[in-house]
Amino acid sequence: MMRQTAIQETGHASQDGSIADHTIAARSIADRSQRAGRARYLALQGGIAIAATALVALCAHISIPLGFTPVPITLQPFAVLMLGLLLAPEVSFAALSLYLLEGTVGLPVFSPHGAGGIAQLLGPTGGYLLAAPFAAAVAGLVYRDGKRRFLSALAAAALGDLILLSIGALWLGALVHTSFSALLSQAVVPFLASDAVKVLAAATCAQIFASFSGAPSAKHSSQAE
Repeated sequence: MMRQTAIQETGHASQDGSIADHTIAARSIADRSQRAGRARYLALQGGIAIAATALVALCAHISIPLGFTPVPITLQPFAVLMLGLLLAPEVSFAALSLYLLEGTVGLPVFSPHGAGGIAQLLGPTGGYLLAAPFAAAVAGLVYRDGKRRFLSALAAAALGDLILLSIGALWLGALVHTSFSALLSQAVVPFLASDAVKVLAAATCAQIFASFSGAPSAKHSSQAE
């Protein structure tokens, strides 16, 4: 009887040990799967950030110089605002920071109507460039807080554009030391009409993307409320 009890205890111990081994193995597989998934996610976000810099560079090269101001009209604000609405705030901030880094080291990503490289980043249009990561991130935060409605997209893009214009104008004013009225006529007023079109276009693109990607629409958001 003692032998039978010992055999039963040994069997239970062996069974418990087998269960523990299976549990450890399952946890190890889950950990490896989680790490692999995280690596794929980071690789995807990195690819998106690089593609985003290419888009901003392309839009920056669609540039029209104005004779009375060192700031040209470009499609760059449209790209910045659209990326802010489409991407997560941290991704758009990282992508546009990478864009600035690319331009600083000499890659031809800035508007061709400039000195290029770090000289362009620190020149008259530097404020618009340096404001881009912040404008995109703020636009993304506002858009998501507004549950991705079209009106929230318009408001978010408009706020992002206001950040671009404000910091750009302040930067230019610090460099040229001109009057406030002259600064407005050189750094803000000439771009209001074209920027209004860019804001509308960015908001429209964001809503089109949301409709195809299955993001919550205004109707679904109102029903949830």
